[in-house]
Amino acid sequence: MGRTAKFTEDDVLDAALTVIAARGPAGATIAAIATQLQAPVGSIYHRFRSRDLLLAKLWLRSIMRFQAGFLAALAVEDDLAAVGVTAALHVVRWSREHLDEARVMVLYRREDLAARWPEELGDELARLNVATEAAVSHYARRRFGRTDAETVRRVVFALVDVPYAAARRSLLVGEAPPKSLDGLVRTAVHAVLDAAAG
Repeated sequence: MGRTAKFTEDDVLDAALTVIAARGPAGATIAAIATQLQAPVGSIYHRFRSRDLLLAKLWLRSIMRFQAGFLAALAVEDDLAAVGVTAALHVVRWSREHLDEARVMVLYRREDLAARWPEELGDELARLNVATEAAVSHYARRRFGRTDAETVRRVVFALVDVPYAAARRSLLVGEAPPKSLDGLVRTAVHAVLDAAAG
């Protein structure tokens, strides 16, 4: 009978996140993560065969945590114009309130990770955006009564592309997106989606 692992995968990922917060992604070495966790280096390698795979798993966990709030915002049965704005603002507000995880989210692209670790991450990456894509499509149907490609593209642009681009500039330099972005995102969402409703 094997020994129970002293540290969970989340423990290791939390330690990596703490190191990234203090030293940036480049400082998140296996040795630094092990020191933060107060664990032998070997116990890190027992769970993750490389530093890059560990950071990829941290990226996945961060994306899933972010998506939970985005999905919750879109699921509200309320004024649909307000629902769209709230979902878009979730992107910049979550990035501001969870700066360390948001910084991790700009480290990779899903396609790059899928090509690099098709076995280790394949299933998780394949499912990553399924719920989000379905929620966006459902929102388009609720608000506009249609889910044609152009309407869904417009909704994705307003609720995802605009706020992501707004937040990304700050995240790339390790800063929280300023609160002044909220008003700009709100204006952009209304401009894009109100035009589709007209």
